[in-house]
Amino acid sequence: MQAVLSGYYGYGNGGDEALLATLLQFLPKNVSPVVLSGNPAQTEALHGVKACDRNDLLAVFNVLRQSQVFIWGGGSLIQDSTSALSPWYYCGLMLTARLLGLKTIAWAQGIGPLHRIQTQWIARQAFRSCTALSVRDTGSLEWLSRWKRAAVNAPDPVWALEASLTTELDDLPNPRIAVVLRSHPLMTPERLSIIGQALQEVHTRTQAFMVLVPFQLSQDLMVAQTLHTQLSDISHIVRLTDPRQLKGVFQTVDMAIAMRLHGLIMAAAEGCKCFGISYDPKVQRLMEDIHCPGWELAQMPNHAS
Repeated sequence: MQAVLSGYYGYGNGGDEALLATLLQFLPKNVSPVVLSGNPAQTEALHGVKACDRNDLLAVFNVLRQSQVFIWGGGSLIQDSTSALSPWYYCGLMLTARLLGLKTIAWAQGIGPLHRIQTQWIARQAFRSCTALSVRDTGSLEWLSRWKRAAVNAPDPVWALEASLTTELDDLPNPRIAVVLRSHPLMTPERLSIIGQALQEVHTRTQAFMVLVPFQLSQDLMVAQTLHTQLSDISHIVRLTDPRQLKGVFQTVDMAIAMRLHGLIMAAAEGCKCFGISYDPKVQRLMEDIHCPGWELAQMPNHAS
């Protein structure tokens, strides 16, 4: 049996690659996966599976015709905060798979925010057509309830991802704090500088060493490098692309300060003390669910005082 796996795969996002790794971990042995990827060669090398260029629509159509199952997700694919077109791409794939007679599974979905009426309409059509459906939070379940669609609400799959250790951290000083920040319009240079000052103060009081963990190198590395400049003697940037190794980092630290949703999930799953910085409702919901202290990014001071 061949299954097509569709998500935000092949773009170097640690959280989405972790979702893919977990899905592959869960798939029955008799299922042959084909991943729709933004970088098929990278996906094949990292995960050891067949991949297809998600932007080659003819190739995608042919793969769908040759398959029996379409698995959509996980993650926050159906939201229009970062892109108005992205939900149409994913929903179009789902509806095409249904038209071709595939069994369709929407897996570990995070739905919303959905600001546009048009996006809400296409999302409703796509979710109502699914053979099976699971979501990862109550906010997503509320959307489906409005659309009269039943679903299973289950924890984010990355909680169950098998971690692996990397030797890169072996010689770093203890104790350690993992810092998982991301680029964001509200993460201004002034706010980042304030975070750096706070981490310097934490080091002065505790001698903790800062392990800077960019989850998506194309977006987060610059943030980590800026912070490292401020904390050069007491920090180290870890550049990892394997999501299992990313999760393994949190086995070797004492605490995590994270903006990234899956940074918080991985840290909590490995038993770390967590402090969250919320920039999105999905992060805020997780912080509430696991009773994680933290800040709202928008409410953080934007200048030193």
